[in-house]
Amino acid sequence: MRLPIDTERDTYEQAIAAVQAAYGFNPAATAGSWPEAPALEARPGPQDLSGKDLWEGWTDRLLFDTIAALMPGARAVLRRLTELGGTASYDDIQAHFAGHPRTPIPKDRIGGTLTSVRAVRRRIGPDNNTRLLELDDRVRVYRIEPALVPGLQRAFDLADARPDLLRQHPGDS
Repeated sequence: MRLPIDTERDTYEQAIAAVQAAYGFNPAATAGSWPEAPALEARPGPQDLSGKDLWEGWTDRLLFDTIAALMPGARAVLRRLTELGGTASYDDIQAHFAGHPRTPIPKDRIGGTLTSVRAVRRRIGPDNNTRLLELDDRVRVYRIEPALVPGLQRAFDLADARPDLLRQHPGDS
């Protein structure tokens, strides 16, 4: 017996109905009586982000590409800074992640965790030398340029919708 099922057009219900009809369990079901497959809902992706310059060459797309390439710990720290409006003390970040349930980072490892931000920025960011994240050593404060915070929030919203686009483990390239 030959049973044609188009996996790109036929729904699961249509395929089951065809198998049932082939075995005589539902002889009334024929290909002509199958309901139309529902239209696939478009999934958001980086292509949906703006290419408009937010600040010194940074765009929504570059911000997303940057967070997608970061190590998970660095991404979590950048997300926390974004949630806090772009500025937080070094001590507050250390305290937040020291006992974090999903991304614990020992207090003495925050700086090392954030090295991937600099590495990714050199590879992905705009051609000029602007930084995404700065540490003011005099007052021990992390700072993200305020003009980039809304773009980072949009990038994190997309990351939440499409975690499959993010680097998941240290060995990922």
